[in-house]
Amino acid sequence: MTSLKKLAYRGAVWTILGYGMSQVARFGGNLILTRLLVPEFFGLMAIVNTLRMGIELFSDIGISQSIVSSKRGDEPDFLDTAWTLQIIRGWIIWLFCLILAFPVASFYEEERLLWLIPIVGLSSVLDGFSSSSILTLMRNLDLRKSTLFELSVQVFTLVCLIGWTSFNPSIWALTFGLLLGAIYKMVGSHFLISGYRNRFAWDKDAVKEILSFGKWMFMSSALMFLSEQSDRLILGKLLSFSLLGVYTIAYTLASLPSQVIKQLSYKVIFPAISNQTELPRSILREKIISQRRLLLLGCAVVLAALVTVGDLLIGTLYDDRYAQAIWMMPILCGGIWFSLLFYTISPALLAIGKPLYLAQSNFARFVTIGFGLPVAYYKFGLIGAIVTIALSDLPLYFVNLYGLWRERLSCITQDIQTTIFYIAVLALFLYIRYFLGFGIPIQKII
Repeated sequence: MTSLKKLAYRGAVWTILGYGMSQVARFGGNLILTRLLVPEFFGLMAIVNTLRMGIELFSDIGISQSIVSSKRGDEPDFLDTAWTLQIIRGWIIWLFCLILAFPVASFYEEERLLWLIPIVGLSSVLDGFSSSSILTLMRNLDLRKSTLFELSVQVFTLVCLIGWTSFNPSIWALTFGLLLGAIYKMVGSHFLISGYRNRFAWDKDAVKEILSFGKWMFMSSALMFLSEQSDRLILGKLLSFSLLGVYTIAYTLASLPSQVIKQLSYKVIFPAISNQTELPRSILREKIISQRRLLLLGCAVVLAALVTVGDLLIGTLYDDRYAQAIWMMPILCGGIWFSLLFYTISPALLAIGKPLYLAQSNFARFVTIGFGLPVAYYKFGLIGAIVTIALSDLPLYFVNLYGLWRERLSCITQDIQTTIFYIAVLALFLYIRYFLGFGIPIQKII
């Protein structure tokens, strides 16, 4: 247990450092690209990437989760069978990109989507050929090598994007730059573990195990897409592509704390809990709660600081074309807290083999977005839509609480305590800001 704890701490440090460096690179690249390209291109790519992600999640059969949690996760036959399934899935994703390109282009009345969707969809085929070594490293909580590799993929992709855009500032620069990054990832992943190469294989028992676990992951992942990405699809129809691009910038910055926790949730918390599921439930719960408390207290301070100064950052770093992101960002950021509560505990339900609860949680958020967002937009305009998105993590969190209670992993007392702490820190930071003469973050719409 001591060894596992050390691996988990080391993995958490590498995940946070890696994500921090990743966001610095992403933010720097974003600033450059927003000066080279018009907001409309970011709106178009938001639609394309959301559609591709949706197809990927609707076809998720739990391959990566099976490798991490299965007792056979280190066996070559199991890994090679999983890799073969991954390749098949990559081609299926691209096929659906081809099929959906025309109806999506017709729905949004945008001919460029006819070509953008299939070309970007090719990256799923390339990802399918990426080595399973990335998941093996995560299973063993050896995250230094995988983190550095993922960072190198991102830097290479950004260099391609910026270089291509400098000579040809068009939507195609974004498209083919992403493909070059996917090629780099595919090739490089096969050299992560020395001496190991994936081969085509078909172990019937492995297939049965993966698909048995994957039937619930399919439902959970499909609903996760509807939960997390439907806002862009709906706003893409309600707003112009330019305004959608502005919203995408605001949401990306606002969700930074949530994305960090997602990385920790997937790469550290889930593998760590998966290695302890044989413990009595009461002991497992205490171990989770004790480690989670410090994480939430740190998140509360960071999130409160981002709500307080996020609008100032956008106003300083982006030009007037992105002015509306200034008031969107603090509203969206304020609602992230319940997402943090969710992602710091939901891996426990997945680790004990209960992904159905995650599916129910994501369904609750999807209903809120799917029905609440259009109604809020037509009644209260863009402000109503943004507030609805900010509050959409509440049903996600409450449904998850029910699953935790059923499985004797409840953490409601800790959540109440840390939420009070978050509100207190946020109030203090806002008071300091107001005292210094900077007003409040949403004063532009008051």
